[in-house]
Amino acid sequence: MGAGHAHGLGHAAGHGAPAGHAGARHRWRLAAAFVLTAAFFGVELTAGLLSGSLALLSDAGHMAADVVALGAALAATIIATRPDPSGRRTYGSYRVEIFASGLAVLIMLGAGVYVLVEAFNRLGADSTVASGPMLLVGALGLLVNVISLVLLRSGSTESLAVRGAYLEVLADALGSVGVIVAAVLMQLTGSPLWDLVVAVAIAVFVVVRAVMLGRQVFAVLAQHAPAGVDPVEVGAGLASIRGVRDVHDLHLWTLTSGMDVATAHLVIADGVEHDDVLAESHRVLSEDHGIDHVTMQVETDGRVGCAELGW
Repeated sequence: MGAGHAHGLGHAAGHGAPAGHAGARHRWRLAAAFVLTAAFFGVELTAGLLSGSLALLSDAGHMAADVVALGAALAATIIATRPDPSGRRTYGSYRVEIFASGLAVLIMLGAGVYVLVEAFNRLGADSTVASGPMLLVGALGLLVNVISLVLLRSGSTESLAVRGAYLEVLADALGSVGVIVAAVLMQLTGSPLWDLVVAVAIAVFVVVRAVMLGRQVFAVLAQHAPAGVDPVEVGAGLASIRGVRDVHDLHLWTLTSGMDVATAHLVIADGVEHDDVLAESHRVLSEDHGIDHVTMQVETDGRVGCAELGW
C-alpha cells in the first residue's frame, strides 16, 4: 500500500505563508477600499435616517454587506499568510472567508426584508423625503464605489478573494446609481413614490443575491462536491488510468473559494508502479478538473475491508 499527496492550496499547518499569495500582494488595495466603504456606510446610513429616504437605507444595507465582504477578503489575505503555532489547524484558517460570507448573507437578508416591510408600510402614507441630500449622498456613494473599483480591478484577475470584493463593490455602484435616479425623478415629478420604487428594486436585488450567496456558503459548509465538478466523471477518469482496477472512498469538497480538495483510494493490479499511478492521478485531477490539492492512497488488488467503509 502507498499514498501520494500534492497540493496547490498554500501551506501545511505551521509551515508559513503560501508562496506568491495573490491576495496578499493586493492587501493594501483591499484595506483602502475597506476604509472608504466603511466610512461611507456610516455617512449613508445617517443620511438615510435624517432624509427619510428608504432608497438610501436600502443601499446602506447593501453597503454594510460590502463592508463585511471586503473585511473578509482582507482578513483572508492576512490569516492565509500566518503560520499556525498550535499545529492543530491542519487546513489552516481559510474558512474564515466562508463564515464571513455567511454573516454577509444574514446582513443582506435582514436589510432587504426591513426595506420591503418598511416600503409596504409607507404605501399610501403621506411621507416626505429630502431629495437634495439624497442626490448628494448618492453621487458621493458612486464616487466612493468607483474609487474602490479602480483599486481592486487589477487584483480581481489574480485573487478570488479580491474578485469577490470587486463584484460586491460593482453591485453596490449600481445601487448608488439607483439612488441618484430616484432623487432626480423625485425632483422632476415631486412624487416620493420614486423613492419607494427604487428602494424595493434594490431590496429585491439584495435579497436575491443573498439567497444565491447563501446557497454557495451552505454548499461549502456541507462539503458538497465543488461547483462544476462531477464526481462520476472524476471517478471514471481515475478508473481509466492504466493499471487501476477500482476507485473507492472518493471525496471531493471545497475548503474555501478557489481551494478544491480531493481524496481517493485506488486499487491497482500487481506489478504496476505506484509512483506512475500517483503521478497520473494528480495530472487527471489537476488538468481535467482543476483540483490541485490531492491525496491518493494506492492499494494492491485483493486488499479487503477498506472499500466497505461506506462514506
